[in-house]
Amino acid sequence: MRLVTFDAGAGPGLGVVAGGRVIDADGATAAGLPGLPADMLSFIEAGDDALSVARAVVEAAGANLSLGRPIDTVRLLAPIPRPRKNVMCVGLNYAEHARESRSVAGAEPPKWPVFFTKAPTCVIGPGDVIPYPQGISYQVDWEAELVVVIGKRCRDISEAEALSFVFGYTAGNDVTARDLQQRHQQWFKGKSLDGFCPMGPWIVTADEITDPQALRVQLRVDGVTKQDGATADMIHPVAKLIAALSAGMTLEPGDLLMTGTPAGVGVGRQPPEFLRPGAVVGVEISGIGLLRNVVGAA
Repeated sequence: MRLVTFDAGAGPGLGVVAGGRVIDADGATAAGLPGLPADMLSFIEAGDDALSVARAVVEAAGANLSLGRPIDTVRLLAPIPRPRKNVMCVGLNYAEHARESRSVAGAEPPKWPVFFTKAPTCVIGPGDVIPYPQGISYQVDWEAELVVVIGKRCRDISEAEALSFVFGYTAGNDVTARDLQQRHQQWFKGKSLDGFCPMGPWIVTADEITDPQALRVQLRVDGVTKQDGATADMIHPVAKLIAALSAGMTLEPGDLLMTGTPAGVGVGRQPPEFLRPGAVVGVEISGIGLLRNVVGAA
């Protein structure tokens, strides 16, 4: 099941995607179903009750092809447009990317997950413009990533039970200003500029992705493939990441975890490549879909 945050002209709302259409709370009511929660965070917090209604909406859409709006007539936003917390991230989680990263040249892959965060204000949606930070950075890089959406409050959970706390998955791009990263000698600032965290186009619920380690992750710039990896190559798989992050630290519904990027980032290429104004960046993950953004003018 695919869940979106969209705007049809009256402000952001929650929708269920079915048959190329988006059905919101009004559409659910028109089908004789209970209303859907107003937004994605409320939906996630509502748990199984909200999921049951959404599944009924999908069934109703199959019987009534006029229910809802065509998806190409609405603007899709980031699934969670304004996360309540910083977006949690993992660095150097693919061996080939760890090797290509200058910061760990010659070093062994990390034995423990390398966690950092991005500010919630950097989240944008599919089709939104990635601002080009003229005068601030001239080394804007890409990083295609699988994003985990936490579904239930948890702490100190085991790796064996970790996936049961996942609500769903989406695609993300951990856009990074490499020169800021080097200048400030840490990752937060260079990864948290406004617009530096595209996500979407929707959340695919966890029941449709039974194995998050069996997905293909690709990124293209102006149609040219730059990254082409597999989540099977993660050093620390999704379940281990969640378990490690939850150790002594409470995770809550709607928390977002970016799980690392495959090899092929711009700074690791010879010679290095960086995004320029007008570039079209597409992140595609099997089972989820395509997240497309354009870099804005300088």
